[in-house]
Amino acid sequence: MARSRYFVIAPGKPLDTADSLSEVLRLRQEGGLIWLDFADPSAEVLSALVEPLGLHPLAIEDCLDEDQVPKMDEFPGHTFILFNRHRYAPDVALVEEVNFFLGQGFLVTVHSHGHDDTSFGERLEATVRRDLEQARKGPDYLLEVILDDIVDEKFGAIEALQEQLDATEEELLGSPADFRPAKLIHLRRTLLRLRKSLVYEREILVKMCRRDSPFISADAIYDFRDIYDHLAKFFEVVEICRELIASIMEIHLSMVNNRMTMAANKTNYVVRRLTMITTVFMPLTLLAGIGGMSEWSMMTGPHNWPIAYPAFMVLMLAIGVVSYSLLKWSDSRDRADVPLYPLDYGAEEQSSSGGAGEKAGQAPESAAPSAQARGT
Repeated sequence: MARSRYFVIAPGKPLDTADSLSEVLRLRQEGGLIWLDFADPSAEVLSALVEPLGLHPLAIEDCLDEDQVPKMDEFPGHTFILFNRHRYAPDVALVEEVNFFLGQGFLVTVHSHGHDDTSFGERLEATVRRDLEQARKGPDYLLEVILDDIVDEKFGAIEALQEQLDATEEELLGSPADFRPAKLIHLRRTLLRLRKSLVYEREILVKMCRRDSPFISADAIYDFRDIYDHLAKFFEVVEICRELIASIMEIHLSMVNNRMTMAANKTNYVVRRLTMITTVFMPLTLLAGIGGMSEWSMMTGPHNWPIAYPAFMVLMLAIGVVSYSLLKWSDSRDRADVPLYPLDYGAEEQSSSGGAGEKAGQAPESAAPSAQARGT
C-alpha cells in the first residue's frame, strides 16, 4: 500500500509531521530539516520532487527499478544511495531495496517496492524518534541513524541463517540417509545474494568515509566508520558460513561414497561366493552328465553297478572337496599378498633410528680430536 509521510526536524523540538508536500517544502525554506518517507510510491509521486528538491530523473528511475545493486551516485543537487535491507522470514531470506536522496537540508527515503509493508516505515520513525538528538545535527546524521538500523537488521538475518546451517549439519550427522542436499544449495544461494549485497555496501561506506558526497560532513565520518566495521564483520561471517557449507557438502559426499563402497564390497563378496560354488560344481556337473548317459556302466560293466556307482559318488565328493580346498588356499594366499598398509612404516622407523644411532655413535669419536686440539 502506497504511503507518503512528511517529517520536520527542528532544534529543540520533537519530531513533527506535515500534512502535505507543499507544507513541508515551505518549512524547509524556513531553514528546517525535512525528512520525506515514501512506501511503495508511484513514478508520479516521486516526479513531483524533481523541481522543488532537484532530484534527477535517472535517480528516480533507478529508485523504481528493483533489479539494481547497491550503489552511490552523485548528482548536482543531491546524492542518490541505493541500499539493501535483509530480513529473515520462515525459511526465506528476503532482500528489499531502500533508496536515499541526500541533499542540502533534506533526506528522502523510498522503500517497500511492491510490498504491502508499512511496518518498516513505522520502525524507521521510531528509530529516528529514539535518536532524535543525533538526527538534529543534519541530514547526513539522519542518514547515519537510519543506515545503522538497517545494518543492525542484517545481523538478525545472518544469525537466523547460521542457526539453519547448524541444524542442517546436525541433521546430516544424525541421519545421513534422510539428508537432502537441496537445503544446502538453498542456503548457499541465500549467502551468495547476501555476500553480493555486502560487497557493494562496503564500497558505499568507503565512499562516504572518503567524503565523495559533498553533503556528508567531516564530523559524521566517524559514525559511518562504525557502520562500515559492522558490514566488514558481517562479510567475514558470511564467508565462514560459505566455507562451512562447502565442508558439509564434502562430508555428505564422503558418506555417500562410503555407503556406495560398502554396497559394492557386499556385492563383490556375494559374487565371490557364487563364483566359488560354480567352480566347485562345474567338474561335478560334467561327471554327473557323463554318468547320467550310462557311460560309467559301460566302462565298469553293467553287473558291477552296486560297487561302481557308490565309488562314482565318492569320487565326485573327493573332487568337490579338493576343488574347494584349492580355492580356499588360493584365496588365502591372495589376501596374504595384499598388505594392510601400502608401506611398512615400522621397518622405516627402525632403519631411521638405526642410522641415527650410528651417527650418534660416530659423533664422540669425531669430536675427540677437536677437544684434544683445544687442550693443546
